[in-house]
This record gives sequence, C-alpha cells and structure tokens, in this order.
Amino acid sequence: MVHRLRRRTFLSASGAAFAAILVQLGRRPRVARAAVYGELVPDPDGILDLPAGFSYRIVDQFGEAMDDGYTVPSLPDGMATFAGPGGTVILMRNHELLVGDGPYEPGAPPPEAFDPIGMGCVTRVVFDGATYERLSSNLVLCGTLSNCAGGWSPWGWLSCEENATVGHGYVFVCDPLADGVQEPQPQPNLGRFKHEAAAVDTETGAIYLTEDLEDSCLYRFLPDDPAEPFKGRLQALKVVGVDVALTTDMEVGAAPVAIEWVDVDEPDPEADNVRVQAQAKGAAIFVRGEGIVYTDGGIYVVATTGGPIGKGQIFRLIDDGGAQGTLEVVAASTDTAFLDMPDNITMAPWGELFFCEDGSNGNYLRGLTADGELFDFALNVISQNELAGVCFSPAGDALFVNLQKDNMTLVITGPFPQVPEPGETDSDSDGSDSDSGGTDGTGGTDGTDGTGGTDGATGGTDSDASSGGDSDGGGDADTGGEATTAGEETPDSGCGCTTDPDGGDVLASAAVAGLVGLAVSERRRRDDD
Repeated sequence: MVHRLRRRTFLSASGAAFAAILVQLGRRPRVARAAVYGELVPDPDGILDLPAGFSYRIVDQFGEAMDDGYTVPSLPDGMATFAGPGGTVILMRNHELLVGDGPYEPGAPPPEAFDPIGMGCVTRVVFDGATYERLSSNLVLCGTLSNCAGGWSPWGWLSCEENATVGHGYVFVCDPLADGVQEPQPQPNLGRFKHEAAAVDTETGAIYLTEDLEDSCLYRFLPDDPAEPFKGRLQALKVVGVDVALTTDMEVGAAPVAIEWVDVDEPDPEADNVRVQAQAKGAAIFVRGEGIVYTDGGIYVVATTGGPIGKGQIFRLIDDGGAQGTLEVVAASTDTAFLDMPDNITMAPWGELFFCEDGSNGNYLRGLTADGELFDFALNVISQNELAGVCFSPAGDALFVNLQKDNMTLVITGPFPQVPEPGETDSDSDGSDSDSGGTDGTGGTDGTDGTGGTDGATGGTDSDASSGGDSDGGGDADTGGEATTAGEETPDSGCGCTTDPDGGDVLASAAVAGLVGLAVSERRRRDDD
C-alpha cells in the first residue's frame, strides 16, 4: 500500500539551516534572480545567454573527428572533471544514445564494445588547465545503452545506463587516464535498473544511486570492505514508520523525516524489478530521481517531476552509512518561471548549487546560493532544449555544460568567486566580489574566440549555429549509455580500476566532491570548537 506523507509524520527536530534558508525559494520575485551574477546578456550568435563578463567556447560538436579517429557522438549528457597529469583537466562525458549517431558506423564496433549494437558511450576530453584549450579527445567506453548521468568517484567516472533492456542497466567504471577504448567494467552489485546518477561518500565508501522512473527508489550501496568498493549490499531508502511513502508530498520547510534502509535481495535480476523488490519492503517512492551530488553538508537529490505541481523537488539527505538518517525537501517548484524540472546538479566549490533544467518553459542553467537566492546563470537560446552535465573544473575556474539535443559541449569562464583555501575564515557564496559586468568575454569553436561582454556583445561562435546534426540527435530521444574500464595499476578494487586513496594523478573535481558553503562553515565551527 502506498502512503502519503503528512506533517504529523515528520520529526519534531528543527530542519537543517540550509533547508530553512531555502523556504522562500518559490516566493521570491523573478526580478531578484539577477542580483547574483547580473542579468543575462543576449548572445548575438544565438547559442547561450550568459551574465556580462562570462563567455563560452564550444569544445566540440557531433560529427567532428576525435584524436583517436572516432567521431564525436551526439547527445552529450552527464559529465565530471578530474585533475590530470601535467596540469591538465580531464572531462569524462556520457552520450545518451541507443543505436545511432555514435562514434563509429553501425555494425563496425571495436572489439571492446560491451554490446555490438549499442551506441551509448563515454568520451574523454583533455584540456590545458590554465587556458582550457582542448588538447585531445578519445573514446573510452562503447556498446552501452542510454548512458545518462553518472558521478565522480575515487575510482574514476561512474557511467550509468538509463536503460533496463536485458543485459543492460548497469553502472560502469571508467578510467580518466584511458587514452583509448577500454574493456567495459559493469558493476552488477550496484543494481540493474534505469540508473540516472551516482554520488559517492568518500568517507564511508557508500554510493548513492538515483533511478529515472515515476515510481523510482533512491538507493545506497554499502561496500563490505573499503578495499573492495563494489562488493557489498544494495539498499533502498524507506521512511521510518511509513511503508511506500510518496516523497512527492513532502513540503519545503517541514522538519526532516527519519529514514532507514532496506536490503535489495537480488540486485541483478533478469526482470526490471529492483524497485519492486524494494517497495515490497516499504521503500519510498521518488518521482523521477535524477541529479545527485555528495557534499560535506549532505547529499542533494533531484526528483525531476516531484512536488506540488510536478515540476521538481530537491531533497537533502543526511546519512553516515549507518542504519538511519534524515530526509527533507529544500526546494520544490510552485512556478515554472522559477524552477522547471531540474535535472543534473552539482555544487560549486564556493557553496552554490548549480542545476540544469529539462522543462518546457525555456531551459536554464540555474543556481542557488547558500543565502537562498535563486539565480539564472545561462539560457539555451539555440533551441530551448535541455542543458545537461553541469560540472566545474577542479580549480573551480571553469564550468562545463552540454546543450544536449544541439549536440555540443561548452566550457564557460569568467569572474567566478574565489575558491576558499583551507583555513580561511570567510567565503563569499553570492558572487558579490565577482566583476560581473563591463568585461569582454570570448566565444568560438575549437579555440577560436568570438566577441563578448556587455551591450549585447556576448560570446559567440565562428561557426554556423547548427549543432552539426539533427537537433533531436538523429531520433535517439533521451537515450544514452556510458561505461568504461579501469586503470591498469594495482591494487584492483573489484572494478578493474586502481584504488588510489591519496588521489595520485587523478584528483577529485571540486565540482563533484567540493564543499558546500554551509558545510564549510559547519566544519570550521567544529574545528574552532
């Protein structure tokens, strides 16, 4: 039986500070949203509107040649960055494909393909970490289906198949240092279902997983031994005392609910029934779980069509890998002009949430400060289709995002706030110290700068505004796959990858494992005490 959550089921404890800050989310006037970085300036090239002082460069587009001889696939989706050797930045990128518009001709897959039919894949782009010029690009994983989002991890990029076709529906580990196609490394213990995204608690090794269905669950994978991160138990979130709770009914500003976890007995079933198993034990229902990000202040989870008008919720989960934790709603759309189906989400290293929209009222890259200010950071004007894969560089000085159905990846630079250094006592989370106006930006394709800045002269591209392919991605609507192998060094963690507890040559992206501003303050307070 499905149970709707009412206020009487909530804990009496006070909500988290960040949640309290966000209560006003749906009540702020629209004009206030320009206060953080400034109004969006129309792009004369008709691709992406940005605040004055910020600029974009087109990294690559569908159909262009990569350095390994393969072509750039269409429908770029989830991404994460890693610090590479020699000051480079490595971008790992999913492509949400089924059977067309892939990196090679149909029927001619490389021998490493997971499935000779599937065109889902992961590509890798290497940048100069100082200039963000593209240095090289190559295919890493192929033969998967509907690689949607994924997540940064200490073991590499986790690529998620949002497709439960028999033989698919897995999370794959991808090596950021792989300069060629790798043997696929699916992780069946993480479950076989329509995976969306993943987030890792680096202290406990727990992996949190979302599922993109109207009746989805939120999962947690607990390793039995940190040295073998993909051997352990898959579990699903349950509200304490409530069977099959409908989280879409949870309200912003209400006290958190207590949660516990129920085991999934068969994580790799032939049928697509992982959520059915979990709900038979009372697991809660999330309405299209999508983006998820781990921070020191909690785990933020997006339900794209949850909430009072079915246009999105953002949850905050507190969990230490133990038996119980708490869950609360920190944002819910009451008006698509303010929040319209959030999808991918990340945390800037200075403490702002950035999230992509996949809605119907124009699609923005939006953000939320630790002071509760909702702001627009970018608008897709080439097609009004969804943005995807938002992530920051490890240094926090560049933002990467995809215009998915326009088949292009962009890198955005400009006056982002400074990343707090360890031991600093203050951090600006509102961008107020950024020079958000009056400067010229750059645009362009493949490193060719356009003009940008104020007075309508924002960045652009020297190429035609076309995506280089059909804006619908050749008919492969919202599909994709991603998987990869792992490194060749030892010790092997059960994923074929290298366990590197100290980071080694591949370091966490601050965008994925960065500190939320609130968490930074909390940690400093604990240190001071």
